[in-house]
Amino acid sequence: MGTVVLTMKASVIEMFLVLLVTGIHSNKEMTKKIKRLKFNVPQINCDVKAGKIINPEFIVKCPAGCQDPKYHVYGTDVYASYSSVCGAAVHSGVLDNSGGKILVRKVAGQSGYKGSYSNGVQSLSLPRWRESFIVSESKPQKGVTYPSALTYSSSKSPAAKAGETTKAYERPSVPGTTSQPVTLTQVLAVTTAEASHTTLPKPSPSAASTTSSARPQPVGHRSREMDLWSTPTYTSSQNRPGANPGVQRQDSSGAAFQKPVGADVSLDCKVDLSFLIDGSSSIGKRRFRIQKQFLADIAQALDIGPAGPLMGVVQYGDNPATHFNLRTHTNSRDLKTAIEKITQRGGLANAGRAISFVTKNFFSKANGNRGGSPNVAVVLVDGWPTDKVEEASRLARESGINIFFITIEGAVENEKQYVLEPNFVNKAVCRTNGFYSFHVQSWFGLHKTLQPLVKRVCDTERLACSKTCLNSADIGFVIDGSSSVGTGNFRTVLQFVANLSREFEISDTDTRVGAVQYTYEQRLEFGFDKYSSKADVLNAIKRVGYWSGGTSTGAAISYALEQLFQKSKPNKRKLMILITDGRSYDDVRIPALAAHLKGVITYAVGVAWAAQEELEVIATHPARDHSFFADDFDNLYQYVPRIIRNICTEFNSQPRN
Repeated sequence: MGTVVLTMKASVIEMFLVLLVTGIHSNKEMTKKIKRLKFNVPQINCDVKAGKIINPEFIVKCPAGCQDPKYHVYGTDVYASYSSVCGAAVHSGVLDNSGGKILVRKVAGQSGYKGSYSNGVQSLSLPRWRESFIVSESKPQKGVTYPSALTYSSSKSPAAKAGETTKAYERPSVPGTTSQPVTLTQVLAVTTAEASHTTLPKPSPSAASTTSSARPQPVGHRSREMDLWSTPTYTSSQNRPGANPGVQRQDSSGAAFQKPVGADVSLDCKVDLSFLIDGSSSIGKRRFRIQKQFLADIAQALDIGPAGPLMGVVQYGDNPATHFNLRTHTNSRDLKTAIEKITQRGGLANAGRAISFVTKNFFSKANGNRGGSPNVAVVLVDGWPTDKVEEASRLARESGINIFFITIEGAVENEKQYVLEPNFVNKAVCRTNGFYSFHVQSWFGLHKTLQPLVKRVCDTERLACSKTCLNSADIGFVIDGSSSVGTGNFRTVLQFVANLSREFEISDTDTRVGAVQYTYEQRLEFGFDKYSSKADVLNAIKRVGYWSGGTSTGAAISYALEQLFQKSKPNKRKLMILITDGRSYDDVRIPALAAHLKGVITYAVGVAWAAQEELEVIATHPARDHSFFADDFDNLYQYVPRIIRNICTEFNSQPRN
């Protein structure tokens, strides 16, 4: 009987243990299922760049079709954060063009990124970038929690496009204000009207209707209304019509006002920016204060910093003067404080003189110019300048400076007689397509240009004047290595090639250089993608060995078109510089015509026994600008400045539209 009882007890205990273990196992399975249910993989579009996403590590789902070349990718294996996330995933082979899930991890910026063709995607090279990322299969790492909603830095959240819920975050508090959590969607809903700032002078009903007769002015100067504007003070955003109570900041007087739209754009906005402000006597103290407030709001919106935009200010009157350059203030707070201390200079409004000053002095390395960042100059003009701006602006554009103009309160009919240079804006700006100019009817409306101006100066792909005659070409040298040249003269020709190359800004993203040597046969010495620095190109030219043989110039042109220029980038000007010392054994007419039809601008340089009529056939029309003849190899060096000048003159004569 005792044995039976013990056996029954043992069975009960055994059953209990089985149930316990089964329950634990079930609980684990249920926990796993709950975890799986909790983690929702965010979906993004093909055009989303890694730099837009703040999260350091995340899993996302890419759609189909990201192999399209319009989604730019920079680098190989390790990608610059300026790249399309999903495009990089296809390039790396983690995804194909049908899309899917990937794991993305941010890593440090690289000193250079090498482009390559892989899995149907051509990635591009980039000299340097501040942040990188790598892509792998979407296998979660143990102990790592991945976000189910991404946090974006941009003012236009790609999450909204992909249907993702935006993540709430807290804006850093400002002393004296209460920080409230807001969603990114709420911040994006702020309109331009809400972004108007309380320190901007507002007209009182009486002042708005009060005008005075035109003040006596020197000929060519501007007549203006009296400064009879009142300035209401708002103590909080609730007191101001149209204010969004969720987002506040304060000016120096303690009045709360709206954060400008377009803020926090520094991740995608690395520009070197100069503001040329009007300090002439006719602007008046109130307008000058509005102008300063506008600058302060720009500084806040751009989020100034070494990794993003840098900003300096030049004031002009009779003469220009720099208040601070690009390296003086490297954060928005210090910059705004410095702007508040600017005092008006007075005098005339010599904007042309100011533009010349900026071209010669402002964008230098000593003043903080970073070289790889676009140079932008924004000129504010009250009415019209008292000097001419056309020639000064042309030189600025040719130096790679993107000129923007903001004109406020232009000349009325009876004032137009004083305008020294009619249509001065179109004569000055980088392009005449409307992208580079703003006209504001009243100083009250200046703040409305803030958001579009910030977007435009940060749209580096449209800053056309960043491209100059020296940084935007693929240059192919076609070098005669025939027996008649001789070893000594061949070294002189190579020195001539090196002297020309030295004049250009050479890198993967600027001007690239390649070379072909020919006799009866042809040889590719190096292609456009072989060397990415000026030093490497000059060393490669020095190493070219003399071949010796006949002279088949026509075949050499055809070879260069196929082996060099067929691999030229679409956005590059194609320049062929051919150097020969004799008449060709074959016909040059058909190959030269093929080069012209393919958009290759051909310069023909003849020495000694070269045939002048053949040089003119090879050269692009007009031949007088594209063909050159030296009677001796030792005189080749004299043609370097002339060829460079002609290349730049032709580039700068392109229509500005």
